[in-house]
Amino acid sequence: MDIFALVFLSSSLLVFSFVSSDAVDSITQSQTLRDIENTTLVSKDGGFVLGFFSPGNSNNRYLGIWYNNIPVKTVVWVANRLNPIPDSSGVLMVKSSGSLVLLSQNTTVAWSANSTKEARNPIVHLLDSGNLVSREENEDNYLWQSFDYPSDTWLPGMKLGWDLGTGLEKRLTEWKSLDDPSPGEMSWGIELNNYPELVMKKGSEKYFRSGPWNGIFFSGMPELQATPLFNYTFVSNKDEVHFMFELIEISTITRVALSQSQYMHFVWVDEKQKWMMFLSFPKDGCDAYNFCGAYGNCIVDESLPCHCVEGFKPVSRGTGHQEEWYRGCVGITQLSCEDKDKIGFFKLPRFKMPATTYSWLNESMSLNECRVKCLNNCSCTAYANSDIRGGGSGCAIWFGDLTDIRQMAANKEDANSQDVYIRMPTSEQANSIKKEVKNKQKTKVVVIVVVAIAVIFGVLMIPYSIWKRSNFRDPIRHEIKDWATRTHIIEGIVQGLLYLHQYSRLQIIHRDLKASNILLDKDMNPKISDFGLARIFCGNGSQATNRIVGTYGYMSPEYAMEGLFSIKSDVFSFGVLLLEILSGKKNTGFYQSDSINLIGYTWDLWKSNRSLELMDPILEDTPPANVLLSYINIALLCVQENAVDRPTISDVISMFNKEPALLPSPKKPAFSFGRGMEDLGSSKRKLEICSLNDMTVSILEAR
Repeated sequence: MDIFALVFLSSSLLVFSFVSSDAVDSITQSQTLRDIENTTLVSKDGGFVLGFFSPGNSNNRYLGIWYNNIPVKTVVWVANRLNPIPDSSGVLMVKSSGSLVLLSQNTTVAWSANSTKEARNPIVHLLDSGNLVSREENEDNYLWQSFDYPSDTWLPGMKLGWDLGTGLEKRLTEWKSLDDPSPGEMSWGIELNNYPELVMKKGSEKYFRSGPWNGIFFSGMPELQATPLFNYTFVSNKDEVHFMFELIEISTITRVALSQSQYMHFVWVDEKQKWMMFLSFPKDGCDAYNFCGAYGNCIVDESLPCHCVEGFKPVSRGTGHQEEWYRGCVGITQLSCEDKDKIGFFKLPRFKMPATTYSWLNESMSLNECRVKCLNNCSCTAYANSDIRGGGSGCAIWFGDLTDIRQMAANKEDANSQDVYIRMPTSEQANSIKKEVKNKQKTKVVVIVVVAIAVIFGVLMIPYSIWKRSNFRDPIRHEIKDWATRTHIIEGIVQGLLYLHQYSRLQIIHRDLKASNILLDKDMNPKISDFGLARIFCGNGSQATNRIVGTYGYMSPEYAMEGLFSIKSDVFSFGVLLLEILSGKKNTGFYQSDSINLIGYTWDLWKSNRSLELMDPILEDTPPANVLLSYINIALLCVQENAVDRPTISDVISMFNKEPALLPSPKKPAFSFGRGMEDLGSSKRKLEICSLNDMTVSILEAR
């Protein structure tokens, strides 16, 4: 049983264990809920409770909804946020019209909720979703629901956004403090304009924004995509604009909470009896709204993060200090609207779309029609596809200065990237293109030289005897008996791959990552070596080759069988290497149980919930079980059959810091079910070179 299934099962058992025989989930107009009698409503499945409570150290009383099945009281909705009741005199009643009213001492109204229409036999019902509704008895239509009036918590099935017919906005607002649930300064919701987006505000000032929805996710929040736990949905039409998420596994206990500085998504982990944060926003300094000013590109990995986009320069030209870049940028050459032949557009790939306050949207236009539309409007400063699915469709146009843009991670899949085209004089466009080509050519030469030097001085000039003692083969693997050293090696390999794939100006694919190509110095610091098969990678997606070279057992299936390689090819090799480091066993030549290799053996253990048996028995210090399970989970994610299912190396780094329950479940790994060398031979492509030895010395060839 995988770790997600374990969490789901334990959550399900926990939910049903709290249902009591005398619990009621609804009241009619002849019934009341009284604080002094400690009466409550409990949803049918026992998941939520409606009742009176005092937050933190406060003595004030509030009517609210909280989880019934969690030891730590977690309130998700509060009725009388602005009007606390000073004692236990609170009474909730249902009026004959279907409206709800909360009374305090002397029949003072502390809170009320008016229904949308008159009711004959109204009933108030606490649903399993945590939604408190007023409805006509024996009818499903709601007269009123708490999901329309959220507090600081967003639950599955709850819509954030606008009802355009009534003008009702559904927006999260933080608690002022742990003792005071009244609305604080921070809020989170959808900002209505022609191209809607999620915006976090502190008072009236924008604090963080998501970027517009591109058909798959919000352009500045790629993390909000479908996961094994959740599906996200964005709807924008003439009746409503809303965003919501739903559970794939209904037993998962999860919530989104807005604090004084962050949007935080939590998952309850029963094994640890606490909430674990799944993700949060803002995630870094570049997420701060308009951090670098107009036309400023924020690159979080840079020591000085603010840069001007191509064709623009800083507004002020003084001392050259970084502070000047925060003021924004202006065009190097003034735009003229008179001669359209002198106007062009420069493509900025993988960017968070600019703020959409002044934008225009047409979902039926093509990208070329969008370009013409922008070209013919002197106020248009940029355009893009509004939907990236299926190769792109729709037209989004921006007017005025472009603000709050940033470069997103360069390792996202091409299908999930969005490009924006910025208006500029053709002279500057030509200069920018020439500069970009020149930089790529220069970088390509530098990378080749650097790799060549690394090969010559890092590998070839080391005496064979020293090299053989220094690589991570079987002459050293069994000498490393402590867990800390093995994790140190793993982390070093990951950081090396991260540089090759992401931080190098041009991506480099190693293509032959294996144990014997990991060199260890006297302090056990790992170095990736032997770049003889490395390729400089241009563009996104996969590239093909007729010369399939590498080491059997470490090659990804798409590369071994079809000659297709990408950064995900190195990820596969890393996954194999990670399993070898954890187990102390080689992938090839492995015979245990019915498995044909170490990958298959690991998968068998994983499916039968015996993954801890993979641990190398020579380890003198045993790591915590949850840590080892995380490492095995990550390794299996890296060796999945389809390249698109594998994480990137930057994803792997973030996974190392997550609890096992928060990691995705791996799919069937490659080369684990009877696929051997015979299958590789059946490929249409010819295996011209296949290194079966632990050591390769390859000739560096120009590319």
